[in-house]
Amino acid sequence: MNKSLEEVNQSITTEGKKTGFRKILAFLGPAYLISVGYMDPGNWATDLAGGSQFGYTLVWVLLMSNLMALLLQSLSARLGIVTQRDLAQASRETYSPFINYILYFLAEIAIAACDLAEVLGMAIGINLLTGIPLIYGVLITVLDTFLLLFLINKGMRKMEAFIIALVLIIGFSFIFEMIFAEPEMGKVLTGLIPTLPNKAALYIAIGIIGATVMPHNLYLHSSLVQTRKFDRSNAGIKQALKYNFIDSTIALNLAFFVNAAILILAAATFYKNGLFHVAEIQDAHQLLAPILGNKWAPILFAVALIAAGQSSTITGTLAGQIIMEGYLNLRIQPWVRRIITRLIAIIPAVLVILIYGESATGKMLIFSQVILSLQLGFAIIPLIHFVSDKSKMNGFEISKITQITSWIVALIIVSLNAKLVFDEINGWLQTSNNPIVLWLTVVPLAVGFLILLLYIVFKPSITRVKEQAEAFVHNHSPHNVELKLETIKKYNKKHIAVSVDFSSADEKALQHAIDLGGKEASYTLIHVVETVGALIYGNKVRDHETTIDEKLLHNYYQMLSEKGFTINTKLGFGKPGKVIPKIVNEGNFDLLIMGTHGHTGFKDLLFGTTVDNVRHKIKIPLFLVKTKQ
Repeated sequence: MNKSLEEVNQSITTEGKKTGFRKILAFLGPAYLISVGYMDPGNWATDLAGGSQFGYTLVWVLLMSNLMALLLQSLSARLGIVTQRDLAQASRETYSPFINYILYFLAEIAIAACDLAEVLGMAIGINLLTGIPLIYGVLITVLDTFLLLFLINKGMRKMEAFIIALVLIIGFSFIFEMIFAEPEMGKVLTGLIPTLPNKAALYIAIGIIGATVMPHNLYLHSSLVQTRKFDRSNAGIKQALKYNFIDSTIALNLAFFVNAAILILAAATFYKNGLFHVAEIQDAHQLLAPILGNKWAPILFAVALIAAGQSSTITGTLAGQIIMEGYLNLRIQPWVRRIITRLIAIIPAVLVILIYGESATGKMLIFSQVILSLQLGFAIIPLIHFVSDKSKMNGFEISKITQITSWIVALIIVSLNAKLVFDEINGWLQTSNNPIVLWLTVVPLAVGFLILLLYIVFKPSITRVKEQAEAFVHNHSPHNVELKLETIKKYNKKHIAVSVDFSSADEKALQHAIDLGGKEASYTLIHVVETVGALIYGNKVRDHETTIDEKLLHNYYQMLSEKGFTINTKLGFGKPGKVIPKIVNEGNFDLLIMGTHGHTGFKDLLFGTTVDNVRHKIKIPLFLVKTKQ
């Protein structure tokens, strides 16, 4: 598998820093890119709605969300640092292709919902500052595609500096907003006591959680921490975990300040003055000047909004690239990926504005955040499983207390979402003129997602039972493939490498090898162990599958040696597309023979990656044998 964000992977070295401060500074950065997702325009809509409707009552939801975010982001960073896999890659290595396609689809929906909020936020900010119609502002946002390409070509440090500058603009803007608004601090502290006045507050609270704890940030953080190159010893990994936790704590607390400032601003201005339904960003902007009596308040509000939209759209794009490469192992040009992501967001935004007018944008922003919240369980649960897995984490798995806390957080989020979905569907069924359509479409879809969620929760137990069954089969039937080779035809090559995978396809590949080489040639049988342990620990792994593969390879050696052939064996560990070329290039081979599955068209793009990788990396001829139609 390719490295996560390969163009910037391990591009920033943390080694050789003489002072502790410089060492910490080398690690700081990834969490700031994460933090902008926690203060994007979608948060503004839910925070404004919460503050104007319920005053300071929902401040506790922001605090709880921030603590949840800090826990989950630290788990995401741990996964990336220890395993050198992002969340999408780890999922691809764990779940079946069918499940991964569904998880990918859900992650793409989350990215689209996130980008929708960013598109609308930036367009609204441009409209408020310049007066350009909202529809044109939405179309202008396509241009930031080129800004992302420019920044990533300049390197991660330049991108991080740009994002931090935007974060500072947002932060300073709201420091002044707080000075202008003069909130009642006693009521702010009272708002830290958990309470939910009514069902509308629950909807806003779930929207706040969805806007704060964002699923795409879990994929992104596990990848961004891999931009640091550090000592891979146990001490080096511990140090990286420590410094990244510091990075996350500082950055996410800054995001909490911004979110709390927006909610408090709405409470101190709109709720205080009886304006209980200010959920639209445009309305908030227009009312700030007359209520606060300061012309700078709306200007700073609009500037901060543009900065939030621009910064979060960059990180949303990176997250989209990560999930596509991780789940599908499919890499496309960054500008193509960016255009696709942006169009997915722009089309619904344009349609809603054209059909319902600019007044519907606030509801779209809140709805986008609820969609994000609904997708959270499908990202959080696999993450908790991965960082709790001893075989994956090699001694850096999370403690029992952290596991329990993480599952409580997941339970809270999933339970709130389940209640929201149930209430929404129930409401639709009661008010719909044709409920049978909903019973045939929406209800089965909701049940399907519930089953998927339960499957993901219990997948580790299913896997353990399956592994025990496979171990029993391996132990009682170590080799069920009998090699029946025909007479030798001719001799052309003297040292031939053959890739084997212990299936019936090997017979055909080996037949072609001896047809070419005869008994005068020598043969090296190459097999690559692809278990999760092999991917992480290489030749140091000693799991059950490695032991079985060693036995099977030795069986091939014995069978072919008894037939008079000169045989060598080579066991590799990791991804075949990388390991096979390394073995071949280091050996003195004249030819490599591989089986190929005969995929064409789109299937070749998805499944033909091993052959393609090998073909371009070896220095000798490659003989492909089609073994399966």
